[in-house]
Amino acid sequence: MTIGEAVKERILQLCAERDLTINKLSTISGVTQSTVNNVVGGRNNSTTVSTLQKLCDGLGITIIDFFNDDLFKDIEPEVK
Repeated sequence: MTIGEAVKERILQLCAERDLTINKLSTISGVTQSTVNNVVGGRNNSTTVSTLQKLCDGLGITIIDFFNDDLFKDIEPEVK
């Protein structure tokens, strides 16, 4: 799994746990809906740390909490 795929899956997982739509997440995090749609739609695999921090703020978690998931244990190396 790539880091982009893991980030996408983690956002979807956290939204499902909180019964949030992507639209609601974009509203409460201050990230445009098109940006969130691009991340979860797999069209943006290089989300900035700033955007990720805003999404975490909207989800009510820290960035450490975001990455503290098994999804990130076996990430493919970006440089081979």
